[in-house]
Amino acid sequence: MAITVTTLTTMTTVTAVGLALAIGAASLAMLILFLTTKELASTRGSGVSLRIVRFLSIAIVPLVVAFVVIAVMKIIEILV
Repeated sequence: MAITVTTLTTMTTVTAVGLALAIGAASLAMLILFLTTKELASTRGSGVSLRIVRFLSIAIVPLVVAFVVIAVMKIIEILV
């Protein structure tokens, strides 16, 4: 059974879109989890809580950037 170029291209595109969706959903879930944990940790004043807040602040920045890029790409995709 021969696979045509069109079939192979379609399968590759569907796989790439599915993978991008999964990565986007995972990063959004992590962003929500980290933001929630940071807010809960910031309400306590202990040293451990402040370390957690600092650690999460470092982890949140790349996730926010990824979220913004995904959101902008989706908006461009809708408009074009």
